[in-house]
Parts: sequence; C-alpha cells; structure tokens
Amino acid sequence: MKVVVKIGGAALDDVLVLHKCAHAVVELASDGHQVAVIHGGGTELTRTMQRLGKKSEFINGLRVTDAETRDMALMVLAGMVNKKLVSAIGAAGKPAIGLCGGDGGTVRARKKESQGCDLGYVGEICAVEPRWIEAIWSQGGIPVISSLALGALGEYYNVNADQMAAACAVGCQASALIFLTDVPGVKGADGEVIRWLALSQIAALVAASVVQGGMLPKLEACRLALSKGVGRVRILPAAEADVLPQFYFAKLLAGTEVRVA
Repeated sequence: MKVVVKIGGAALDDVLVLHKCAHAVVELASDGHQVAVIHGGGTELTRTMQRLGKKSEFINGLRVTDAETRDMALMVLAGMVNKKLVSAIGAAGKPAIGLCGGDGGTVRARKKESQGCDLGYVGEICAVEPRWIEAIWSQGGIPVISSLALGALGEYYNVNADQMAAACAVGCQASALIFLTDVPGVKGADGEVIRWLALSQIAALVAASVVQGGMLPKLEACRLALSKGVGRVRILPAAEADVLPQFYFAKLLAGTEVRVA
C-alpha cells in the first residue's frame, strides 16, 4: 500500500513528537508499505524570519512570500527542517532521502492567483512526476519532501505543504493520505472534534467561520485527494502518531477522517 504522510511544522518543533512521528513512519514502512513523507516547517520559518528582522504575513492561511522570504524558505525548509526529519527517520531504523519538490522536477508549480492580493512567490501545483519517489521506494528508502516547487522559468515557489501532500498522494496513486498535525482534528461549532467529516459539510463550516486559518488549505487538500482517487484521508494529532500503523486495521478514535459522503 502507498501511504503519504504529511508532518506539520509545529510537530517538527517538538523533539518528542518528532521522534514519535518518525517511529510511526518507520513502522508503516517495516510493515511493507511504501511511505512518502511531506513536511512543512512554518513555525521554524517564522522564527528564523523574526531573528532576521522579517515580518510574517498570512492571507487565508497562506504565507505572503516575497523574494527574500522565498529564499529564507529554501534555507529553512529544504535545509534545516528537511535534514532534521531525515535524521529522525534514519535513527528510527529506515534510510530516508531528503528532497524538495524542485529536485528532479518532482513537483512543478505556477504562481498562485489570489483575488485582491499578491501572494508573491506562493505557488499552486500543476504537475507531479512520481518517478523519483518510486525510485527511492524501489531501494527500500523513505522519501522526505519539503514544500517547495519549481516554476516554468526555474524559479522556486513556496507551496502550502498540505496541498503538496495531496498532490503527491494523487501523483503516486496512494491508498491513503494522513496529516499529522498539532491540532486534535476538525472541530465543530460546539468545540468538539468531528470524528467523521463529509466533504459536503465543509462549506457550511467555512461559511460560519467555524473552520478558518490554516485548516482551510488542509481541508481543500483533503477534498482534492479524495476527488482524485485517494482512498482514505485522515487528520490525526501528531502527539498520537503511534496509532498511525493501525490506520487501516482498527477504528481510530483520534482525529478526523474526511470522507466523500
């Protein structure tokens, strides 16, 4: 089974949670599954920008990215954060190969258009070439991909990591897409986690501002993956990543499973 796991930036920021995620990924791979890891790193990027005197600005959960911010994203996401995750997976028992979407032309992007504002070097994915992911799988490795992609003219774009995960899951024809995140799941108006969420329910949650901020691109990524053939999609708290290997064999009570209907 092919499984794409997206690990969020805040989860990467906690050493104990990071190790728990790495061990869960390795256990999945040891069970014979082909696992690809996609990661963000927004928390570390924001912290680095602050140290360098650069202010972060977000619109609908997406970071406004001028040329300077894009270069910082390359440094932090494709560098420090990627290699930290590669190291953690390796220490957990499986070889991991770090990439960004630009390596080998694995992920291509174009400038993301947003009504009424210019997001700068923020990209939307237009193509995924899975052969390098499959090449790593063929050698028993785990690809670890940071959320940067190349445009038609060779320029790098900062891509939302949730969207990157969904696109890679579709491109690899994955059976499952799992988001390991720093929130317990999608919450309803009563503040309780919605255990099973149909795609048809999302519009009402957004209209009522029950869902907002960083959850917006995450749920859009869920919709994309399910509409393009990915079998199952679940948002799971990273602190409970140890239940991840039972995803297909047990009824999980943690997080939110997003379903077509």
